[in-house]
Amino acid sequence: MIPVLGWIVFGLIVGAIAKLLMPGRDPGGIIITVLLGIAGALVGGFVGQALGWYGPNDNAGFLMSVAGAIILLALYRAVFVRSTV
Repeated sequence: MIPVLGWIVFGLIVGAIAKLLMPGRDPGGIIITVLLGIAGALVGGFVGQALGWYGPNDNAGFLMSVAGAIILLALYRAVFVRSTV
């Protein structure tokens, strides 16, 4: 239970920082922020491993997690935000 709670808190922090770095209107609330943060940590870890920056058992690190969350937030906005033309 504690590791799951840790991932949720980490996802909240990473997702909030990603939203601060990419201001704007997003559909979704705090749940989407947490999910994007957690998924961003996973994406950051995958990209870091693909580039050879991390080993298979290494954590991604805070900056790569934020970068992954920003990438996912940009994709989320591209798919779910409707333009008001």
